[in-house]
Amino acid sequence: MAFAKISALAGYVPSKVVTNDDLAEIMPTSDEWIVSHTGIHSRHYAMNDENTSDLAANVALKLLKKANLQADEVDLIIVSTITPDSLTPATACIVQGKIGATNAMAFDISAACAGFVFGLSIADKMMTSGTFRHAMVISAEVNSKMMDFQDRTSAVFFGDAAGGAILSRSENESDEFLIAEKIQSDGSQADTIHSGRVSPLKKIDKDSYPRTDAFYQNGRAVFEFATNTVPKQITTLLNSSSISPDKIDYVVCHQANLRIIESISDKIDIPFEKFPHTVEKYGNTSSAGIPVTLAQLDVSGSKQVLISGFGAGLDYGSMVIKF
Repeated sequence: MAFAKISALAGYVPSKVVTNDDLAEIMPTSDEWIVSHTGIHSRHYAMNDENTSDLAANVALKLLKKANLQADEVDLIIVSTITPDSLTPATACIVQGKIGATNAMAFDISAACAGFVFGLSIADKMMTSGTFRHAMVISAEVNSKMMDFQDRTSAVFFGDAAGGAILSRSENESDEFLIAEKIQSDGSQADTIHSGRVSPLKKIDKDSYPRTDAFYQNGRAVFEFATNTVPKQITTLLNSSSISPDKIDYVVCHQANLRIIESISDKIDIPFEKFPHTVEKYGNTSSAGIPVTLAQLDVSGSKQVLISGFGAGLDYGSMVIKF
């Protein structure tokens, strides 16, 4: 039987830094308001034609170097994104071409801010089939291109980034990275968050042309979901797996909002000191937030790390993993 281990982690943020004061110049907000409500001080934006596949390819090259692999040794690439280069081809296929991973099958998944957790879960099942040797799971988001910069309830939260992991096949059961998981969806709240909706054709006309909407979220509903439903999922996962909260070395949540992370810490009774966070510097980078934070963390001596992603769908998933 085959098992999967995490052999590399990497993250990338674009060079352009956008401060709260920068946003205050173009919308009715302020640094004080943003920090008090979100904990966010700055974020990074992809500019000058740097798109989602570019961020993802940058991470992919870092992963190859860290894992000491050649691109043609990778045989699976999964890219999680809600801000793809295009609806088709898949951003993962564009990344495969950019890095020369000629032997890899590649596809995208869309699970919003839970995307990295969903991607790891999918890749683990495919790896343990014994068919694949090395899999890349990359989350990449250019949220800035989907923002309405007059909507301060959304635009002030988001930034751009990419992060990911390489899973490598092992014959040793003790190497298996995935200890426990719980993955769920609630489609009844599909209108809570949406982005890039394309309306159906209304008439056949020479002026008909596809148009998408900007990102939208019902901030209060999202906050209630994240601070009530997500802690319950995490508690259920730990209880069903007989894992004591004090055995968790780190909790890496979706980097949505510092206030949400603080609330989750309080409700699952794990000290906030065990919650590494990057949201202050990078903002909400959707599915990329978890791997970007993991990549900046020294996990070499850790036994168990809990990761939890939650977002549009509504999709939400939590895992206990090891390195």
